[in-house]
Amino acid sequence: MTASQATRPPSSLLTPAEVAAAFRVDPKTVTRWAKAGKLNSIRTLGGHRRYLAAEIQAKLADIGGLEEPFHWAARERGTIRAR
Repeated sequence: MTASQATRPPSSLLTPAEVAAAFRVDPKTVTRWAKAGKLNSIRTLGGHRRYLAAEIQAKLADIGGLEEPFHWAARERGTIRAR
């Protein structure tokens, strides 16, 4: 849990970029999901989409979290050198 997540109230709103980071997808994918009805979004007065943090956390719990991509594990072991 990051510092920003610890201070965020449960009913707070998330930006598409924050939701995308949680699901490890592109922010445009999150927008497509909202247009398709897979995620509920709220529009700000400026027309930007926001997502309820509680709903996103529930969706993440439903899918059982996500595993790290294989290349991230290689990055943690150290640099990869070409021969």
